[in-house]
Amino acid sequence: VQLQASGGGLVHSGGSLRLSCAASGRTPSTYTIAWFRQAPGTEREFVATINWHADRTFYSNSAKGRFTLSRNNAANTVWLQMDSLKPEDTAVYFCALRTGSSSRVYYTKTLDYDEWGQGTQVTVSS
Repeated sequence: VQLQASGGGLVHSGGSLRLSCAASGRTPSTYTIAWFRQAPGTEREFVATINWHADRTFYSNSAKGRFTLSRNNAANTVWLQMDSLKPEDTAVYFCALRTGSSSRVYYTKTLDYDEWGQGTQVTVSS
């Protein structure tokens, strides 16, 4: 399976971006998608995750209330709508896939995910 992350760019503080994560190839019958981000000199950190049926989403404290996940399984695509962006949101954003899905457990560690996209740069100017 391959993941393609796109939609990054340069925006002013308070602006919005919509990131896409498209899965292709031999995709599992069900899978969980998460977004992580990594700023220069920092470790990759969890942002948000969505399960297969999209009835469970979980956000980091920094993303809660500003970012929204959605998905279209027929299109094998997940979107991360990011509003009210702040300079501290500047990072490379990665989407990641975990085979299977749960409505009870949230997976927030990088080791929980099997496949990774290449990342898309988000830069928020002040």
